[in-house]
Amino acid sequence: MGQTARVSAVVWTAAGSLLAWLWLLLCQGFFWRTDVRLPPRRDPDAWPSVCVVVPARDEAAVLPAALPSLLRQDYPGRAEVFLVDDGSTDGTGDLARELARGTGGLPLTVGSPGEPPAGWTGKLWAVRHGIGLARARDPEYLLLTDADIAHAPDSLRELVAAARAGGFDVVSQMARLRVESTWERFVVPAFVYFFAQLYPFRRIGREGTRTVAAAGGCVLLRTEAAERARIPDAIRHAVIDDVALARAVKRGGGRVWLGLADRVDSVRPYPRLGDLWRMVSRSAYAQLRHNPLLLAGTVAGLALVYLVPPAAVVVGLVAGNAAAAVVGGSAWIVMTGTYMPMLRYYRQPLWLAPLLPFTAFLYLLMTVDSAVRHYQGRGAAWKGRTYARPDAVADEG
Repeated sequence: MGQTARVSAVVWTAAGSLLAWLWLLLCQGFFWRTDVRLPPRRDPDAWPSVCVVVPARDEAAVLPAALPSLLRQDYPGRAEVFLVDDGSTDGTGDLARELARGTGGLPLTVGSPGEPPAGWTGKLWAVRHGIGLARARDPEYLLLTDADIAHAPDSLRELVAAARAGGFDVVSQMARLRVESTWERFVVPAFVYFFAQLYPFRRIGREGTRTVAAAGGCVLLRTEAAERARIPDAIRHAVIDDVALARAVKRGGGRVWLGLADRVDSVRPYPRLGDLWRMVSRSAYAQLRHNPLLLAGTVAGLALVYLVPPAAVVVGLVAGNAAAAVVGGSAWIVMTGTYMPMLRYYRQPLWLAPLLPFTAFLYLLMTVDSAVRHYQGRGAAWKGRTYARPDAVADEG
């Protein structure tokens, strides 16, 4: 009787997981589709001026693969690049000047803001300094892009044309992250998949929706909207600064678009699991607003949605209970099917799709680790700085 009850509980739990997957499949903005891309370009009558702001801290390893792509932008209007050297110790600023001399193209200004004051993250303090330098040029748009992002030569054209044609104040592209090592293949496509599950891209650009987000590696921002939303001052201590920026612009009445990139790529390598672990765990608990109840709910939700289906299949096969195996297997099949488009986008083998529960378990552990670090006072750590107890909750929420 006891074993029967246990198997019955597994069946009901697996049924809950299957229902959750059917809801995600049909009702969560078709998050699993990867066709939200920039529309075909419609050139404006006049090309507005743009200033590109690149915060950079100890980026000498990736700068040669990224900065020249910005300097070589084929943009018909006036454009200029401002790289903000945020206290680098590896010669990032000098390397940027050397690359500009060898590349030519758009003019480059290298600035340095000094150490951020209390209440500011280093990146946003650097962005503030870069925007301050750019203001002297009175640009209509700002392109905020990271130092590890390589752009196709027409990237700026495409972004500005999309903003103009769609009437958007923010046009952001989720850069295609590097996927070469074994751990990158397991973790990186799932990272974008989970992000899209939280913030379905096709909802973000729709009028009247509350869903809003951006991807910090590539954000074209209308200067007037930035001033209206007090960017970056209003989000100065936000660890997840891209989502906070999008929310601030939307609160100020702006329109936001986010989609997947075709030719905007991150060149930063994450060869080891530890590298990827630090990337995720530094901000995972901030995403949950440092709320223990949200953490508990997230862990339970991840377990129900991603771990229960394979567990139910195993229990069903071992116990000889067809219902548990069939219901759990059905949920697993739906899960696998929703992950396949992202693997295709990243040009990865589809046999990785059924292994998504393993990757989800890694993300569960990373999220718990992020919370542990927060309560140990280590908080979000990045590039030699630690933000022990960021007060970004009010700004991000």
